[in-house]
Amino acid sequence: CLPQALMSSSFAASTFFSTHYNCQSVIHYAYVCNSVVYIVIFVECAKLFHTGGARLILCGSNWEKLETLAERLMSESDPTLTFPPKLVELDFSNMESVPEVISEILECYGCLDVLIFNSSMKVKAPVQCLSLEMDRIVMDVNYFGPITLVKGVLSSLICRRTGHILLVNSIQGKLTMPFRASYAASKHAVQAFFDCLRAEVQEYGITVSTVNHTFIKTPSTNSEDEQRTSYVKPTSLGVTPKEMATELLKTLSSKKKEILMARSIPKAALYVRSLFPNLFFAIMAAGVRNTAAVEMPDD
Repeated sequence: CLPQALMSSSFAASTFFSTHYNCQSVIHYAYVCNSVVYIVIFVECAKLFHTGGARLILCGSNWEKLETLAERLMSESDPTLTFPPKLVELDFSNMESVPEVISEILECYGCLDVLIFNSSMKVKAPVQCLSLEMDRIVMDVNYFGPITLVKGVLSSLICRRTGHILLVNSIQGKLTMPFRASYAASKHAVQAFFDCLRAEVQEYGITVSTVNHTFIKTPSTNSEDEQRTSYVKPTSLGVTPKEMATELLKTLSSKKKEILMARSIPKAALYVRSLFPNLFFAIMAAGVRNTAAVEMPDD
C-alpha cells in the first residue's frame, strides 16, 4: 500500500471548504467539499454533494440516466465552484463485471473519501411464488454487490487510514413484513455485514454508518425484475428524497453510526417486535389472513 499515491488531490473535507457558503451551510458542506465521493445513483443526494464542492463518482446501471443527471448537475451549478461528475456504469445483477468496475472507480481520482450505497431491488410476492433465481438476483443487487465493492476499495481506505462508508438501507433490515421475504432477507444480510465491518475498521480511522428508512416518496415504476401487487402507500409514513439527502450530509458531518428515519408507526413496530414478539407475529399473520396483499409501504 502506498498512501501517498492514493491521496490524489482530495484530503479531509473538514480542512477544505469554499467560503461562499453561509454559516448554516458550512456544518454540512464542509465535510464534502473537495472530497472524492462515490454514490450509487441518488439524485437529491448527488445535487447536494455536487453543490457542496465534492468530486463525485456517480454509478448506476443506466448510462443514459447517468449522463442526464451529470448534465443537470453541471447546468444548475457554478462551474468555477464545482467539479464535473465522473460516471461509471455499474450493474450489481452482473457480478462478473464488478471487479473491473472497482478498478475504474479507483482510477477516477486515485482514492475515495466517502462511499454511499443506496442501490436496491424490491420484490413483493408470496414465498411460494418466488423462484430461487429471483432470490439470487435480489441477493446480488442488495447484498453481494455492495459488499464486493466495499471489499474492493477497503485496502485503499485502510492504507490512507480515513474514509466514511455509508449504507442507505431499508427499515426492513431490522423489521420483516409478509410478502417481502427475499427483499427483507437481503436487507438483513447487508445490515449485519456493515455492522460487523464497522467494528473491524474503526482502528483504521474509517467510519461506517447505516441509515434505515421507510419508503422514499417518489413515483414508483415497475420493472420486469420486480414482482409486486397493487397497493397504496400512506404518504404520511414515507421520507422525501430531500429529507434523505439532508440526513446523509448530517451523518457524514457527525459520523453517527446508525440512523433510523421513520415516523411514529414504523418506530413503534420496531419496539413491539423487540419487546413483544408474539404480539407482532400475531398482527402480521392477521394482516395476511385479512387481505390478499398487505397494504403497507414496501419499506
